[in-house]
Amino acid sequence: MPAYEYRALNPKGREEKGVLEGDTAKQIRQQLREKSLVPLDVSEIKDRSEQKNGAPASRSSLKTADLALITRQIATLLEAGTPLDETLGAVANQSNKAAVERIILAVRGKVVEGHTFADSLRQFPGAFPDLYRSTVAAGENSGHLDKVLDRLADYTENYQAMQQKISTALIYPVLLTVIAIVVVSGLLGYVVPQVVGVFINLGQELPGLTQGLIAVSDVVKAYGLYVTVFVILAVIIFFRLYKRPGFQRRVDRNLLRVPIIGNLVRGKNTAAFTRTLSILTASGVPIIDALKNASETIGNMPMREAVQDTVERVREGAGISSSLQKTGLFPPMTMHLMQSGEASGRLEKMLERAADQQERETTSMITAAISLFEPTLIVVMGIVVLIIVLAILLPIFELNQLVG
Repeated sequence: MPAYEYRALNPKGREEKGVLEGDTAKQIRQQLREKSLVPLDVSEIKDRSEQKNGAPASRSSLKTADLALITRQIATLLEAGTPLDETLGAVANQSNKAAVERIILAVRGKVVEGHTFADSLRQFPGAFPDLYRSTVAAGENSGHLDKVLDRLADYTENYQAMQQKISTALIYPVLLTVIAIVVVSGLLGYVVPQVVGVFINLGQELPGLTQGLIAVSDVVKAYGLYVTVFVILAVIIFFRLYKRPGFQRRVDRNLLRVPIIGNLVRGKNTAAFTRTLSILTASGVPIIDALKNASETIGNMPMREAVQDTVERVREGAGISSSLQKTGLFPPMTMHLMQSGEASGRLEKMLERAADQQERETTSMITAAISLFEPTLIVVMGIVVLIIVLAILLPIFELNQLVG
């Protein structure tokens, strides 16, 4: 039974929006009239990849937190023995977000029509990634959809928690950096010229520090706006170029060579890859398909291409760890755990352990970097302000000596 979005007028003449299930749009209009609503527009919920004119349309998507929540709810209800269609209906009714409700009802409609759960999710690729759909398909094929969804819920919740932790940790240093730049720019562009101008009018010879500060202030006043515009344009151009595979590959490769940052990028991508591969292999997904899907979670292009090349080697009979180890892009500890897992037949367990280790290490590195960055920025800011204050006070001291 498909789900339809509607717009209708209530008896007071106000427009209402919502989602209803029905066999046809005509049936939905009849339901609206029975509720004393005048239908204005009724359309079946679909994730259209293209508009009628052929232009790309925005795909329906879910936030990571929403995806984690509905996955946990579905897994819990399925474990309790609730049929899938009733489970999806209950999850949609419990949601207080229209976007979540419309997507879940559309998926439920496909399930009621006889499609598998995985096939029903494919109409919303923006909301349910390839990893998610592959894992669900594996759960359906194995007959353990509830357990697979429970494992998938753990993964999405942990991923969302990690994202939130990183975002929260970055708020203060980013805010502190912006304030520092604004304060220093304001001092150099407006405060310093006003104060130092008084000494210039007196015809007093200024100290070298003050003269240097005036020169910097003049540059900020004359070119500050142009520099800001140039930086914004440079950022825009960079991100546009970054969409090109060749440019992205060079940037990502050089990023891996940068101290500290390279380790963070390598650790974050390795954690995502091993965690995903662990879930897929434990869910019964063939190793070739699992590697393909897991590679899509890697944001760094050289690392992603290394995994994709490994797929071909594994298809020819090579080991996963030995193939990845030759690239030199993945941490040695992860390679050791994967090799141990392949040798012992407990690959998914070793992958899970590798993911835990990499996530802990990455989180610790981020925390340490932020902890070091904050006092460093405060010290640098203090030195800059001290120089500005000294540059302003030195002429005053010399003037007092002359008067004395």
